[in-house]
Amino acid sequence: MQTLFEKIAAGQLWRFPGGIHPPTRKAELSKKPIATMPLPERLFLPLRQHIGVAGTCLVRKGDYVLKGQPLTVADSSMSVPVHAPTSGLILAVTDHTSPHPSALPEPTIVLEPDGLDEWREREPLDYQRCSTQQLLERIQGAGIAGMGGAGFPTHLKSASTRQIDYIIINGVECEPYISADDALMQEHASTIVQGIEILSHLLTPKAVIIAIEDDKQSAFHAMQAAVGDRQHWFVRAVPTKYPSGGEKQLIQLLTGQEVPAGRRPMDIGIMMFNVGTSFAIAQAVLDDIPLISRIVTLAGQTLQQTQNVLAPLGTTVSDLLYFCGFQPEPQQRVIMGGPMMGFTLPDLSVPIIKTSNCILAPTQQELPAAANEMDCIRCTACAEACPASLLPQQLLWFSKAKDQDKLSEYNLFDCIECGACAYVCPSEIPLVQYYRIAKSEIREQQREALKAEQAKARFEARKARLEAEKLERQQRNERLAAERAAKQNMDSSNAVAAALTRVQNRQQPIPDDVATINAEREHQKPQAGTQQSLTAEQPANTPQASEQDPRKAAIAAALARAKAKKQQQDTADTPEAPKAADTTAPEPEPATDPRKAAIAAALARAKAKKQQQDTADTAAPKAADTTAPESEPATDPRKAAIAAALARAKAKKQQQDTADTAAPKAADTTAPESEPATDPRKAAIAAALARAKAKKQQQDTADTAAAPSAADTTAPEPDPAADPRKAAIAAAVARAKARKLKESESE
Repeated sequence: MQTLFEKIAAGQLWRFPGGIHPPTRKAELSKKPIATMPLPERLFLPLRQHIGVAGTCLVRKGDYVLKGQPLTVADSSMSVPVHAPTSGLILAVTDHTSPHPSALPEPTIVLEPDGLDEWREREPLDYQRCSTQQLLERIQGAGIAGMGGAGFPTHLKSASTRQIDYIIINGVECEPYISADDALMQEHASTIVQGIEILSHLLTPKAVIIAIEDDKQSAFHAMQAAVGDRQHWFVRAVPTKYPSGGEKQLIQLLTGQEVPAGRRPMDIGIMMFNVGTSFAIAQAVLDDIPLISRIVTLAGQTLQQTQNVLAPLGTTVSDLLYFCGFQPEPQQRVIMGGPMMGFTLPDLSVPIIKTSNCILAPTQQELPAAANEMDCIRCTACAEACPASLLPQQLLWFSKAKDQDKLSEYNLFDCIECGACAYVCPSEIPLVQYYRIAKSEIREQQREALKAEQAKARFEARKARLEAEKLERQQRNERLAAERAAKQNMDSSNAVAAALTRVQNRQQPIPDDVATINAEREHQKPQAGTQQSLTAEQPANTPQASEQDPRKAAIAAALARAKAKKQQQDTADTPEAPKAADTTAPEPEPATDPRKAAIAAALARAKAKKQQQDTADTAAPKAADTTAPESEPATDPRKAAIAAALARAKAKKQQQDTADTAAPKAADTTAPESEPATDPRKAAIAAALARAKAKKQQQDTADTAAAPSAADTTAPEPDPAADPRKAAIAAAVARAKARKLKESESE
């Protein structure tokens, strides 16, 4: 039994279902050479001229470009760049009517040729010595897409890693009028073969099959000659039948294999390329010429000269038609593509692109417009003509009902939109148009479903992320709470242990040394009380008293004042001396204000002066002992100021008494009146000096015959010192000076 390869090598052909035989109308065109289109005044280059996404524009208004210079850059695998067909100036990058049945505007580069046709630098590539990646990058960089009408990026098909058994080169132009590939094979067969060699180098197939319709004898012989004796290369003539040029139909015709629904030819080890694509690959690799022009068939009875024209991409349909002598008629229709699968253009400013292969300008009689649509009569002619073995009638009903589930069930997307069903329909129903609309709606729904699915996936991912963050926060909070609780427990246990230790220490017996110390303290308490009493009775002039506590000094001063008052009373009781008024100045309460202290001192001086005068009038010789015990330094500065004032008053009185008794010359005892001292130490020194002078005056008065007056013997309370010891020293110095003066006078 022969293998598939042996059957193919033997020239066996198979059949595909359906198909029709419309008039070809190619005989006249196939005999004419390819004409060269002159550069038009404007070129309109859409950024997207293939299936996929448009590249990123590299130029802007005012830029000057060279021929072959890229105008866009491919930024994804589904993108191929667009190049400048000639040198010139970029006039604008704007929206322009697209060569699409929708006629929607698309971003377009407007180029004004300068007529120089100046090339950029070119770098040919030796495909046998370069890597596969370099070859694929050159193919993509040249902007090559499928030129048979689909426009799929060629570098993606050429980069297949699957095992490819057969490469099929499609030279079948089954649609009426179209003969661009026929003319290309006749004139550039060797270049096409070079392109096929490059594809074979990339894909390493078992065999190469070149398919040409049997009515293109010139192209068939030209390709046979170009192929020569290459092993496992086969040039096959296939029957002229529409649509034998369809991808799945031609594969079934040449190999007998059917491409499963929803699958691609590479899934069964077959790859198909158009002859125009092979030609463009050879130019791009061997000559570094990007895809900047293509052959377009111009046909129709409104043209004076029908022919195949090599035109730069971006040339408008109007420029092509008028190049061939276009003579439009009323309600003229211009079709881009063939009469079976083409579409009517909205205006003639539409440019040709990489997938444009035919422009038709027929008359009304040549290609009548579609009649009014009538109801389907269920003749099944459409089903018999369908090359994809579909049920066009059922698809029509489901399309009108927008039942997308049923459309998918009946394999709507297997329809190649060849138009055979509409061609044979007696009711003039434009079946293909219904199918196209239904396909677009399903694609839109799929896009929306994909967006919804992506949005759902993003939402689920966000929800999962938030849940993970929440769980992480909860775990972190629990960990921190556990750490705080452990720390608190540790602190509590430490506090409890410390409390227990203190309780245990309290319950322990007191050490012997502590008990001994406490007993000694209890024994010394009575002795301390006795010592305190002795200190209170001790005169103030002793050094020991000055070192006592200020409170004890205050007690001693009070005792001294009481003794002085008692002596005054005793003096008043004697018969010689009249009753003397008590000159003991009451101790004023501590003043809180210096002005009040000054007023109190003035009152004390007035009282002392009055007592001095009263004493001078009396004749009592006996004088009371005026030596007042020196009190301890007071602790209040205001009391010290009052005491100083009283001392000055007593000294003045003693001075007056001395002058009245004619005593020897005595020292001036008038103490200068000074303002209350603000310094406790100065006040203490002044008080000591005043007491010394008063004591000296008392001694001088006792020596005289006159009776001294009973002056107030109450010693003024000294001003407190900041330091009790310093105050005691000052008092001792004052007493020593007074004693020295007394001794000197007695001698």
